[in-house]
Amino acid sequence: MTCPAFSGRGRPLVDGYGRHVNYLRVSVTDRCDLRCTYCMSEQMTFLPRRDLLTLEELDRLCSAFVARGVRRIRLTGGEPLVRRDVTALLGSLSRHLDAGTLDELTLTTNGTMLAQRAQDLAACGVRRINVSLDTLDPDRYRTITRRGDLAEVLNGLDAAQSAGLSVKLNVVALRDVNEDELGDLVRFAHGRGMDLTLIEVMPLGETGHDRAARFLPLDVVRHRLSRTLTLEPLAYRSAGPARYVRVAETGGRLGFITPLTHTFCEGCNRVRVTCAGQLYTCLGHEAGRDLRAALRGSEGDGLLHDAIDDAIAHKPSGHDFVADRISGPAIARHMSVTGG
Repeated sequence: MTCPAFSGRGRPLVDGYGRHVNYLRVSVTDRCDLRCTYCMSEQMTFLPRRDLLTLEELDRLCSAFVARGVRRIRLTGGEPLVRRDVTALLGSLSRHLDAGTLDELTLTTNGTMLAQRAQDLAACGVRRINVSLDTLDPDRYRTITRRGDLAEVLNGLDAAQSAGLSVKLNVVALRDVNEDELGDLVRFAHGRGMDLTLIEVMPLGETGHDRAARFLPLDVVRHRLSRTLTLEPLAYRSAGPARYVRVAETGGRLGFITPLTHTFCEGCNRVRVTCAGQLYTCLGHEAGRDLRAALRGSEGDGLLHDAIDDAIAHKPSGHDFVADRISGPAIARHMSVTGG
């Protein structure tokens, strides 16, 4: 697969606030084998397969962003590993790693299929992955995911590390659900040489659960953790929005992502593309641009780059998630559609 030539190759993506966009998150499917209570409703209606971008279209789209200065690409979902051809896409995109035009190719996964796919990911140039894991209790895990088996994820973590992949755990902090074991999750992750990031619940899509009842501010979590752990501020920054501390007792890094209590929009370098080709320049806004139409409207990439330029020019200064207005979704689309 190759990306057709474009005369504006190399022109960086800079929005109206002077922020350089160099990080692309691409959903390859809206489907997932789990139904996490903070992410999806139990009965989901997924897009028909004909609406999804093909493997070739995904490659062409990602390559267009690389040509414009994007240095990191993360594949997401839904659950990206339920799409069988995802490793073929990764293998094709790895040519940008080899050429030095891409710094990192990675993905976020729930871990249920890692035991079978970890070696393939490593062979495709993936060196680091994020794994969503909100509890270490098997019964609680099944309750949160509505169907999952914790043992599959733990086996997947073993397989990922055996394949040489660096793993970071993502944990959504949920009041009255997992708040009593967040310290244990930190110790578990750091004991295995993994970073961990705590995330406030995000108000996207109807899930059938009251988010306001489950919302747990990370200021509260940080204060509680500091009773038993020494949290030392770090200058370290990943490509994403997390702010990190070092835990003195474990030597590991702990991140905090706070979309509701402390915005991080001033330094936003990210855009997201859905599996159907909608480009969203902000997680917290409904306005998007249809890149699928641009991809299918011409064999060249002129229309595609025009659509990207238009979207970047209108990237908002920030989202408007507000903690005291999350009983219902602030954004109608689910996180699984947008891409994590």
